[in-house]
Amino acid sequence: MAEPSTSPGTFRLKPLLIIAIVVVVAAVAFAYTAGWLTPDRLTPKKLVAALAPPGGPALGYRRNHAKGICFTGTFEANGDGSALSKATVFERGQYPVVGRFNLGTPDPKAADAMVRVRGIGISITPPDGQEWRSAMIDAPIFAVSTPQGFYELLTASGSKDPDAMKNFIAAHPEFTGFLGWVKGAPWTESYAEERYNSLNSFLFVDSAGTTHAVRWSLVPAAQPVPITPDELAKRGPDFLEQEITQRVAAGPQRWTMVVTVANPGDPTADPTKAWPSDRRTVEVGTLTVQQIEPERDGPCLNINFDPTVLPSGIATSDDPFPAARSAAYSRSYNSRTAEASYYPGTETGAKQ
Repeated sequence: MAEPSTSPGTFRLKPLLIIAIVVVVAAVAFAYTAGWLTPDRLTPKKLVAALAPPGGPALGYRRNHAKGICFTGTFEANGDGSALSKATVFERGQYPVVGRFNLGTPDPKAADAMVRVRGIGISITPPDGQEWRSAMIDAPIFAVSTPQGFYELLTASGSKDPDAMKNFIAAHPEFTGFLGWVKGAPWTESYAEERYNSLNSFLFVDSAGTTHAVRWSLVPAAQPVPITPDELAKRGPDFLEQEITQRVAAGPQRWTMVVTVANPGDPTADPTKAWPSDRRTVEVGTLTVQQIEPERDGPCLNINFDPTVLPSGIATSDDPFPAARSAAYSRSYNSRTAEASYYPGTETGAKQ
């Protein structure tokens, strides 16, 4: 039987057709990621926009945890973490750290006494270059169980509807646990006196390939000194930055990194649920803050403390927050770097 004839033009069209299909698929994928095809879907753009105060974001600054100060120091691993993870950052040794103390607010001019949540971001880089970044806060549990819930919290807190927060809490009863911490936990007089917690669950992978669900905390060597918000306010709106600068100048400040290992069945996808206090803990090393540097000139200014920047031996778990945080941090970073002229030395930036 004779083969069907094919014109030369048909062969020329096939590559063009393939290219067209690839372009269309890529465009659809991009549109879905951006949320154009699903307008109700939570996107990094929507989440970051919801963080902005009523007057709009402070241009050139991080969209959350906007107020902060840089530091440099070391992480001295004691080697015990290697039983849980093959990451070189846990091998016995001392590794450089760049970090940032911060307040959980989108307002870089907020008074210290007006912000309940304090945080720390760290970037540890061992000689092999497998960097580990982590962003922690002083709360023992998170406010909501999902990224969508966090977006709804931001929306409700910024709403003019007097029933917005009431309705939010009714839909998210897990928020009451965090609210209890906000109302009842003592404040401290220094960043150096805070215990910082990862809250999100991650997986440590050991040299045999076994995974361990974990969370970690930085436990301060400094003894916490309780202070009321009113007393803190009397010390000035920027007391925490001034105090930590003076404290570190007088001597390095230290935290012990403690890793908590989950038991089978412990919740790993919900940061509002604390694990029982009897879970196995391993002290894996010591963070030492050696020098404080102003953020505008400091080494942390252009670091995005993305919790998914992980070395081999550490992986994300089924907790949805690290991926959502990574996307939001990227959006925030791109926005503030595009607004560099506003931060802070220009006349416009000085007004932010």
